[in-house]
Amino acid sequence: MYDITTESHFSAAHCLRNYNGPCENLHGHNWLVRATVKCDALDKSGLGLDFKVLKRRLNDILDGYDHKNLNDAFDAMGESPSSECIARHIYRRLSESLADTKGVRVARVEVQETPGNSAAYYEH
Repeated sequence: MYDITTESHFSAAHCLRNYNGPCENLHGHNWLVRATVKCDALDKSGLGLDFKVLKRRLNDILDGYDHKNLNDAFDAMGESPSSECIARHIYRRLSESLADTKGVRVARVEVQETPGNSAAYYEH
């Protein structure tokens, strides 16, 4: 079994719903996202999944968040844009994006809101 990980980032604002504290006010972060996929086998080049492919698919998702108010999207889904919910949403969208990639599945998505503070989502 192989793990392949890439990371990327985006800048966005959010306010947490039902937080009862200062984070309920609109504020922003420079989010760091780490995405890890798993595969059982390597291709003839010795790759499980090219880093460039993984990063491009991840960036396609993150481009939709960059320089946005995350509440616009998450409120419509009835969710608060917490790091936990953002990680789950990215995980599921990346899983859909990689569904055509034989033998590769998303293992984990970690979202770092501030240095030293992150939340991760995984299903397996």
